[in-house]
Amino acid sequence: MEALHAFFTGEFLGTATWLWLVFISIVLALLVLDLGVLHRDQHEIEMRESLLLYSGYFAVGVLFGVWVWHELGTQSALEFYTGFLVEQSLSMDNVFVMATILGFFAIPRRYQHRVLFWGILGVIILRAIMIGLGTALIKEFDWILYVFGAFLLITGVKMLFSQQEAHPDLTQNPMLRFLRRHIRVTDELHAGHFFVRLRKTGESQTLLYATPLFLALVLIELADLVFAVDSVPAVFAITQDPFIVYTSNIFAILGLRALYFTLAALMYRFVYLKYALALVLIFIGGKIFLHGIIGKIPAWLSLGVTFGLLAGGVLLSLLRTRDKAEQS
Repeated sequence: MEALHAFFTGEFLGTATWLWLVFISIVLALLVLDLGVLHRDQHEIEMRESLLLYSGYFAVGVLFGVWVWHELGTQSALEFYTGFLVEQSLSMDNVFVMATILGFFAIPRRYQHRVLFWGILGVIILRAIMIGLGTALIKEFDWILYVFGAFLLITGVKMLFSQQEAHPDLTQNPMLRFLRRHIRVTDELHAGHFFVRLRKTGESQTLLYATPLFLALVLIELADLVFAVDSVPAVFAITQDPFIVYTSNIFAILGLRALYFTLAALMYRFVYLKYALALVLIFIGGKIFLHGIIGKIPAWLSLGVTFGLLAGGVLLSLLRTRDKAEQS
């Protein structure tokens, strides 16, 4: 009994183990509810359901922030909300890539949720590895934060002045070509299955084949890994607490995957969002260098500036594309 008590009251990466267990329990409960109850029948998700799902995930994220405030204090809660907001915003760029991948493989809408859901499990593992490595680097080398800051500044400036939109050519994707060369892949979908057993004509033995659904899942995981190169350093620039970095990341991603079916249809309206995101990256990267000159910027100010920039970008975009929306 004493050993169990010591385990729960002990610390993992600087935070009480029981806090990590509460977080993991909440995420597991959400995943079971999502796939095991709400989407057992693999139906097509319409915009209304997508918004309701996102509202639920967003509400859980906000309430988790309240709980963080109660357990860890105001500073941690403000850092959680800032990371939550930044991750959600930066991940919106990933929505276009996901839509491109699902469209390339002609995945019907009724099976898209299945790909996105199982993709979350990969994200949970990959983000844990990346954040663990980031924490170890920061602990060992203080100056690595300035590398993160410089990277965010350069990325933000490039995004601000870039005139090109990302249109990935999936036919030449190295991972896709590698998979097609090294595993058996069917030409067509087999309902919502990632793998199927098929028997070739004239043979008695069945062989295991991957389906295009599995290829889409792998490419979406790879795309998230690429986007995490921006978003993880951005949250580390806000806070170096691994618990806050990881929980804000996961809650943001859970919500964005639920909102995918709405955002994919409305991305054309967010014409100024790229510039708002660029300014956010520049602000967050600049914070690190300003720390040595004017001291640490208060968490409430960081949250306010981040929210103001993103809200301004969204509002200007909606006003700019109002005529297009009325015509469609």
